[in-house]
Amino acid sequence: MVWFNIIIQGILVGGLYALFAAGLSLIFGVMRLVNIAHGDMIVAVAYLAFVIVKATGLHPLASLILVIPIAMVLGYALQRGILNRTLGKDILPPLLVTFGLSVIIQNGLLQIFTADNRKLQAGALETSSFPLLPGVDIGYLPLLQFIVAIGVIAGLQYLFYKTALGRAFRATSDDAETALLMGLDKRRVYAWAMALCFAVIAIAGIFLGVRTNFDPAIGPGRLIFGFEAVIIGGLGNLWGTLIGGVILGVAQGIGAQINPGAQELAGHLVFLMVLAFRPTGLFPRMQG
Repeated sequence: MVWFNIIIQGILVGGLYALFAAGLSLIFGVMRLVNIAHGDMIVAVAYLAFVIVKATGLHPLASLILVIPIAMVLGYALQRGILNRTLGKDILPPLLVTFGLSVIIQNGLLQIFTADNRKLQAGALETSSFPLLPGVDIGYLPLLQFIVAIGVIAGLQYLFYKTALGRAFRATSDDAETALLMGLDKRRVYAWAMALCFAVIAIAGIFLGVRTNFDPAIGPGRLIFGFEAVIIGGLGNLWGTLIGGVILGVAQGIGAQINPGAQELAGHLVFLMVLAFRPTGLFPRMQG
C-alpha cells in the first residue's frame, strides 16, 4: 500500500508539473520559441498574486480573477514589444533575450521582495484530505491542482483545434508567410499566444505559491520540471505534456522513497532515458 500511495501522490504532483509545462508546450507549438524565462515568470506571477492577496484580502485562488487578466496583458505586451523582434530563422536571439529576461526578473524580484521566502496562505485547503483507501489519503489541494491541470489542457486542446483563434495559431505555426497572405498578422497571433500562455502561467504561479514557499531564485528549477515534462510527453503535444508531468511526478516520488536525496535525480534520470530512446517524446505532436 505504501508504493500505491507514492504513485497516487506522484500523479497528483504531476498535475502541477503539467501546469508548469503547458505554457512552454503552447508557445513552442505556435512559434517554436523556447522560453528560458518561463520558470521565473511563474515565480513573478506568484509574487503578483502575493501582492494582490495582501492588498485585497482575497483568497489566493479567488485572486485569479485579477491575476489572470493582468498576466495576459503583460504577456501580450512582452510579445509585441520585445519577443516579436527576436523571432526568425535563427533560434539564438530569442534564447538570449529570454535568458536576459530571466536574469532581470530574478534580480528585480530580489530587489523588491528580498530573498526571504513567501507563501500564499490558503487556510484549511492546504492540509485537508480525505481517505481513499487505508493508508492512502488524498489532499484536496493536490487533487484540485490535478483537476485544474486537466481542465487547462482540455481547454487549450479545444481552443487549438475547435476555434478560429486556434486555427490561426496552427496556420501561423505551419507556415507564417502563407498565413500572412491569408490576412493573419503573425505578430498579433504570436502576441495572443503569449497572452494565453501567461494565463496558464498565472494559474501555475498561484498553485505554486499555495503549495510551497517561493523566493526569487526558484524559477530555473520550475523551468527544468516544465521542460522535462514537455520533452517526456512530446513537444507540442498538450495531452502528452500532462502525461509527461505525471511520469515525472511518479518518478520523483519513487526516487524519494528509495532515497530522500534522490527525489529530483530520479526525475532527471527518467527524462534522460526518454531523451536517449525517444528524442521526440513518448507521443508525437497531434495534428489538427
